[in-house]
Amino acid sequence: MKLSFRDIEPFVAQPNPIARVVLVYGPDDGLMRERAKKIARSIVQDLNDPFNAVTLSGDQINDDPARLNDEASAMSMMGGGRLIRITDAGDKLTAQLKDYLKEASQENLVVIEAGELGPRSSLRKLCESAKNAAAIPCYIEDEGAVSNVIRQTLQHAGYDIERDAVSWLAGNLTGDRQRVRSEVDKLITFMGPYKDYKGNDGNAVKERLGKVTLQNAQDCCGAGGEQTLDMLVYNIASGRTGPALKSFNTLLDEGIPSVAVLRALQSHFHKLHLAKARMNEGEQVGQIMKTLNPPIFFKLQDDFKLQLQRWNMKKIERTLGKLMELEIQAKTTGFPADTVCAQAILSLSTR
Repeated sequence: MKLSFRDIEPFVAQPNPIARVVLVYGPDDGLMRERAKKIARSIVQDLNDPFNAVTLSGDQINDDPARLNDEASAMSMMGGGRLIRITDAGDKLTAQLKDYLKEASQENLVVIEAGELGPRSSLRKLCESAKNAAAIPCYIEDEGAVSNVIRQTLQHAGYDIERDAVSWLAGNLTGDRQRVRSEVDKLITFMGPYKDYKGNDGNAVKERLGKVTLQNAQDCCGAGGEQTLDMLVYNIASGRTGPALKSFNTLLDEGIPSVAVLRALQSHFHKLHLAKARMNEGEQVGQIMKTLNPPIFFKLQDDFKLQLQRWNMKKIERTLGKLMELEIQAKTTGFPADTVCAQAILSLSTR
């Protein structure tokens, strides 16, 4: 079955029992692994349970084609369902999986983890079309989605967070859900855990610890400086070629995919496009800056104003079209995404 965007999170929280095979795939490796683990834990809490869970790689199944059916059809010694987790999967798995789905176990669950799979992928097509399987894409999240994750995680830990702090964190962490979780967990440790105390009725009460400020976020998570996605984007749009390329190479070393950079650039140029259109209609820059959502980080507002002078509507629209083309190409297997992204950075920052 092919899930719509609105159905993905409910499915991850409570998988449809009809789907006995779930393919989780996409360029956001951290989000893919997080969702795969949540789905897997609907069958067993301990993913290393020696009796009820087994992890296989795609290569192991390719070397021993009967292994998938043997493991996925085996009964649990302890009762209940078993988890068969397949990592690093690809289209070579399609034939074995197609045979298994003809008589899939109604107790066991197969969770398949894969990277980017294009629309022509045979594995993806199989899981989208089979009635007893499901395919869940994990694309790079935009700033809005990342902002929600940050707020929800901090609220669960007992904190509110300032709007500017959310905006700054989301702009710098967009690209990998695992990195978002890691940095927010670090921020929670930095701020301190919930405090337990006795209420007037003698019962334990958890005290909210206050609000995370922009300064808190920068003190804890701001060590990257020029290395953040936010600064990379502003260096590019402001014409600072040297710092832009340096930031890009550092982000690549940290494992941030080129697709995340292209998405961040698209998001920024969409903001420029909106602001420029409003300027052309006679609106004052100051009023525009106050109403942009998400807001521009105050230390970058002067840069943004200068960029509005540097870029006209025609150039912005042409740039957005090119960035969209590059993103599509970057998702194509074998395409030299990092090299082409670096060339795009050079081109945009020298205009």
